[in-house]
Amino acid sequence: MSANYGSNDSAGVNDISRISAGSVIKGEITSPNDIRIDGTFEGRIFSQSKVVVGEKAVIKGDVICNNADFWGKINGNFFVKDTLSLKDTCVVEGDLHIRRLQVELDAKFNGNCKMITEEEFNQLTSGSRPGMYEVQPAAQKNDDDEFTVGSGKSPFSIPSSADEIPEA
Repeated sequence: MSANYGSNDSAGVNDISRISAGSVIKGEITSPNDIRIDGTFEGRIFSQSKVVVGEKAVIKGDVICNNADFWGKINGNFFVKDTLSLKDTCVVEGDLHIRRLQVELDAKFNGNCKMITEEEFNQLTSGSRPGMYEVQPAAQKNDDDEFTVGSGKSPFSIPSSADEIPEA
């Protein structure tokens, strides 16, 4: 028996972004790789690959991705370039903009469903997709010790006033 550790057929464990059960995150996730959510997330999710949402996961916001397998709960919209698979334990409150849809028995969906082409997906998401679709300049150091990527401040810098705190 031999193991094929060097295979490029599947994503490595470090190539999957994960929000574990019990975790609560607010904001925006952007990833060129797969994303797995088992916790609670509020905001927008962008993936150039697949999003998998577990049975106990709760999402408040939009999901924009190539493919998705969904077991959890969402109050928001899906924009899926290819296939959305709604599993038997899912509860969806929102609209679907998808190319293909697979729905298991007992899946719950309340909203509108629009079947779209790849071109329509690109048009619908062109204004909402983050900079991961563009090449960004390397990080530079300023005199005030705050790092910048491109022209914006680091999301990890401490705001100097309440006006600088972004809303989720």
